Amino acid sequence: MHNPEGKPRLFGTDGIRGIANLELTPELAVRVGCAAVRVLARDNSRPFLVVGRDTRISGSMLESALVAGICSGGGRVGLLGVVPTPAVAFLTAHKGADAGVVISASHNPARDNGIKFFHRSGYKLPDELELEMECLVDATEHGDRPNGDAVGCVQPASDAEEAYLEHLLSVVSPDLSGLSAVLDCAHGAAYRVAPMLLERLGARVTVLNAEPDGLNINLQCGSTHTEQLQRVVLDTGADLGLAFDGDADRLLAVDERGRLVDGDFIMAICALHMRDKGTLKGRAMVTTVMTNLGFHHAMRREGIAVRVTRVGDRYVLERMLEEGLNLGGEQSGHIIFGDHATTGDGLLTSLKLMEVMVESGRALSDLSGVMERIPQVLINVRVRDKEAAGRSPVIAEALRDCEEKLAGEGRVLVRPSGTEPVVRVMVEALDPQQAEEAARTLSELIEREAR
Repeated sequence: MHNPEGKPRLFGTDGIRGIANLELTPELAVRVGCAAVRVLARDNSRPFLVVGRDTRISGSMLESALVAGICSGGGRVGLLGVVPTPAVAFLTAHKGADAGVVISASHNPARDNGIKFFHRSGYKLPDELELEMECLVDATEHGDRPNGDAVGCVQPASDAEEAYLEHLLSVVSPDLSGLSAVLDCAHGAAYRVAPMLLERLGARVTVLNAEPDGLNINLQCGSTHTEQLQRVVLDTGADLGLAFDGDADRLLAVDERGRLVDGDFIMAICALHMRDKGTLKGRAMVTTVMTNLGFHHAMRREGIAVRVTRVGDRYVLERMLEEGLNLGGEQSGHIIFGDHATTGDGLLTSLKLMEVMVESGRALSDLSGVMERIPQVLINVRVRDKEAAGRSPVIAEALRDCEEKLAGEGRVLVRPSGTEPVVRVMVEALDPQQAEEAARTLSELIEREAR
């Protein structure tokens, strides 16, 4: 994506992302902070922004730089500290801020980081405001800056964590006294708040990966690596396991048999529960092209319509708002309960899932029987130019051949990641071996063509 001057966009599908101190530098963060104030000052001459971050080592560096830029532009800052991304979204509206900012790279490795903005409503900043901000980034060094009593100020928001917890407990608070859960906090932003939440509701909690050191966020743990969680659930005889990512905006689960319950299953379970309670608006929901075909078959059987968007939670949310729907999400576990949140929230999702277990009296393995997963192979191909795959006639021909071989009994999807230098190859087929072979063939071809 490019801006009007033809340069690559600074803001991607999920804010600004890059390797911290190499691509995403303190100097850039200062300019972004200044630009944000200049855009927001059109409605408030002294805009107020809340700023939160996850646990990665570069977080405090970028937080300091971003806050310096905001104050240099005359803005005021409420420092939230280490909190989940959905907490920043909630607190932006809760505290009456002009915008919210989270410094995080979500499920990415520790060396990466990002800057993402929320509108005063708690929803992600509209594209047009991001573009305005982007156009000002290079010009901030040349603009007039306030001085004296017009310089901005910073104040810690010591109540951030508690306010977020109280919000969650006000919208869904099942009695979990009969449940035991293993939490994998990914050494990330949920490492304090997730155990506190479940313990307040009476659950017996075993906590994994809640000792962040700045470098171990998402490292062989959390929603991108559930192997340890699956073992511990079996070893402890827990009712379920819950895996968050680094900023806790997504959730994957593990049933009592140690089997992974991904976002497709969680959405299916919650959709049926909401339908039965009469709370699923329009008897429909929104998901992306990555969602398993088995999910579509199950929803069709249950009389629930499924709207499909391209990958990215912002596109899911846009469609939900357009059609007045209150449930949507992604296979990755980024699920939006629109009646209670403006973005994906892993903690809220965990409560919603356990609410179904409590109210139905059924085990998670039983609830997961709502759908049968069609074999799916997903391969991430790291490349130098991730857009090259879409321009290559050789890859286009290979895709057509693959689709013909599947003959309507499967599907293939090749797309560049919105947050990483990779091309994602996904193949579904009734025959697992056929899916594996097709995915490997396409991945090797993309590696050669786009390197």
